[in-house]
Amino acid sequence: MGPGRGRVAVHVRTMAHGLLFDSVSARRLELIMSGLLSVLDTVMWGVITFSILVVMHEGGHFLAARAFGVKVHEFMIGLPGPSLRFRAKDVDWGITAVPLGGYVRIAGMEPGPEDPLIGETLVAVRDHGISEPHALGRYLGVDEDRAQALLITVEDWKAVSRDTDDRLVLSVDGDTSALSATELADRARSVTYRGQSTWKRVTILSAGVLVNLLTAILTFTVFLSVWGYYEVTTTIDNVDPGTPAEAAGILPGDTLITMDGDEVGSWVEFQTAMAATKPAQTITLGLERAGEVIEVDVTLADREGHGFVGVGPRPVKVDPTVLQSLGKSLEMSRDTFVVVLGLFDPSRFAGTVEKFTGPVGLFDQAKQAAHAGPIDFAYLIAAVSLSLGIINILPLPPLDGGKVVLEFVERIAGRPLSRNVSLGLSTVGAVLLFSLIGYLTFMDIGRLAG
Repeated sequence: MGPGRGRVAVHVRTMAHGLLFDSVSARRLELIMSGLLSVLDTVMWGVITFSILVVMHEGGHFLAARAFGVKVHEFMIGLPGPSLRFRAKDVDWGITAVPLGGYVRIAGMEPGPEDPLIGETLVAVRDHGISEPHALGRYLGVDEDRAQALLITVEDWKAVSRDTDDRLVLSVDGDTSALSATELADRARSVTYRGQSTWKRVTILSAGVLVNLLTAILTFTVFLSVWGYYEVTTTIDNVDPGTPAEAAGILPGDTLITMDGDEVGSWVEFQTAMAATKPAQTITLGLERAGEVIEVDVTLADREGHGFVGVGPRPVKVDPTVLQSLGKSLEMSRDTFVVVLGLFDPSRFAGTVEKFTGPVGLFDQAKQAAHAGPIDFAYLIAAVSLSLGIINILPLPPLDGGKVVLEFVERIAGRPLSRNVSLGLSTVGAVLLFSLIGYLTFMDIGRLAG
């Protein structure tokens, strides 16, 4: 081969390597873009799902507050922070930079006892045009920090507002010119959360949970009435090869009647009984086969530390009436509530937590349900709404159930809890709640990585 041919061959090999390199790079870029699009798709459907749930839950609080004439500052989707918002009907509506969760800010929900100088503060604004903490402090004879807190409170009550010159003006409804300080405070308080009776406060706090539960129950009832459902029976549908069931001679079509002499009324009962067994333990199953009752001894295998038989139940299609569907929906709600209560049982905590999904897992489920179709997505919304509603019932501040408990404690005590106690309880509850969410997120990542 001459020098020219050698150079041509080298050039050809170089081009081949270049084409191969370009092909590999393009494939890598394609995989990166595909992964990125998948992540964006997951995030989009997760945000949409959270937003729907937030609008339902916070909408309950909002509607209850407005029904009682309580003023509302904001209805926001997302965590507090920078936001896009617009104002309508004296309420700020919008979405924040982190659209996970949401809140409704209701007038008069500040913790702790009320400052007795609220009325005098309103008089100072009405009669003397006082707008600054230092001026209010001199007028009332208090330090500037307390004066600042008073102004923040009356602004939160929407009892005052700022005009175009940033001066405070009274915005209490009706003619207030002849009202005393006490009467003025009573008038301003009447349209705040603080000014409502206990039952109205509890209703406002509970309304979000009620919307969650009612939405879930209604959705499940409609789904079950229209499409029905499959219910597992105690009849065995399949026997896995190489399992203790096959070795014991159990056949598809056999019906479970007893386990170690105890009646098996449902497949759930059988699963519960199996959860209490150990590997290598021998159990006796009573079976009905072709109209005859037989007994077989089964030596259990190991599955996650529990005994394992290796059989599956036979499902049957059920087409319930509307009332039966409603009953089944209530039964599903009860079962979910029982699962949530497992969080408070140390012996069941680990097993209960494994049944929950954190934010990352929910985002992934939302994407899969959305791609499966609107029916699957609506069913997921209902299922998550049910879970969130039940979790919010828990008597743990800052959850709604915890706030309701504090309302009754204050009613019994005859006075509000101190600000420090209220904030302390909420902080402890928030730490516990976010610790659980963090653990669930860690488990979600592990499941998805696996």
